[in-house]
Amino acid sequence: MINYIIQVILFQTLFVAVYDFFLSKETFFTKNRWYLLSTSVISFLLPLFKIPTIQKVVPLEYTILLPEVVLSPQRVIEKAAWYQSINYLDVLFIAGSLLFLTIFIIKLQRIVRLIFKYGSENRQAYKLVLLPKNAKAFSFFNYIFLGKGIPAAKQEKIIEHELVHSSQKHTFDLLLFEFLRIFMWFNPMVYVYQNRISLVHEYISDDVVTKSTEKENYINNLLSDIFQVENISFVNQFYKHSLIKKRVIMMTKGKSKQVKQLKYLLLIPLLASMVLYASCSSTKKVTKKVEIIEVVEVQDVPFSTLDKYPTFPGCEEGDKVCFNKSMAKFTAENFKIKNKDSLGLVPGKKRIYVQFKIDTDGSIVSVNARAPHPKLKEQAIEMLKKLPKMKPGEKAGRKVRTGYTLPITFEIK
Repeated sequence: MINYIIQVILFQTLFVAVYDFFLSKETFFTKNRWYLLSTSVISFLLPLFKIPTIQKVVPLEYTILLPEVVLSPQRVIEKAAWYQSINYLDVLFIAGSLLFLTIFIIKLQRIVRLIFKYGSENRQAYKLVLLPKNAKAFSFFNYIFLGKGIPAAKQEKIIEHELVHSSQKHTFDLLLFEFLRIFMWFNPMVYVYQNRISLVHEYISDDVVTKSTEKENYINNLLSDIFQVENISFVNQFYKHSLIKKRVIMMTKGKSKQVKQLKYLLLIPLLASMVLYASCSSTKKVTKKVEIIEVVEVQDVPFSTLDKYPTFPGCEEGDKVCFNKSMAKFTAENFKIKNKDSLGLVPGKKRIYVQFKIDTDGSIVSVNARAPHPKLKEQAIEMLKKLPKMKPGEKAGRKVRTGYTLPITFEIK
């Protein structure tokens, strides 16, 4: 899941970078709108898109958690405390999503409350909500909210501007990114996308309105008054301080030449490279959790990912039960902890995780260990280096590299 999220953020970053460097300064506003919408959604689908032929070229790798070896006469291992079984990442994710969902509901209630409090006037293509004692101007679907403090002479152009937002369904765009903020609140690119799409919406509306009015007068009216701003991220606001300068610059800019639309072809190599990356990064790592057991009680592990299990010397080919027992026996005979009580460790149960891989030729590679003391790590690695060469596992008729993690528990008195 984490790998998927990282790929989504990476792809969105690349899409936005292409937009900022090549497309944002062009006047193809509608195309830019659809670029932002489509790439924000495509970035969630690309990590799931795998090309089988590419996957066959990339060597498969499986990580398996072997039965734990307990180097202690104690036969009953206490169960982990309740707080050790909690996945705090899941808790953080859910808490963040609930928080942003609550914020969204509160913002939505503010809009609904304005409609019920001040009522709406049915016009031909929209509903007008007049807000007393303020100068706010924004739209939400076909509702246009207009402060009574705005001079009547300027209200017509503001309504014309907001009608473009309403007719082109810009609210749906903003709500899309609002929902993405709820489910991926930790993704900074969602906020970047929302900022870019809001600006494009204003470009589109300004472009439509200035076709039927004097551009200089429209800009002067835009700059002559400072309207209040409604702090709701999914409404289209006529005036927003951070966007005014960019809107004026874009309105005074000449139309982009049609040949510059070829820049959108940059999507082809970009998408191809993303698909290639997603396919190549699909090396499978499968971890199977097993119960804690002692050397004399080796429990069978359901290795459903492999068609044929690696073969430990002396075992029948593909015999996983024999492999597990052989590994446990090998560990008990070869891993001798030297001076464990003089390492300065706090008394109690300690755990060492040893990792290794059986390569496609059966050799032991990528030997490593995690231990509470450097000397224990050295001793664990020395033990792993003594492992004999084995027959590799197989998947779909091909020999595969298989990774293993072997937990070892001992006690410091």
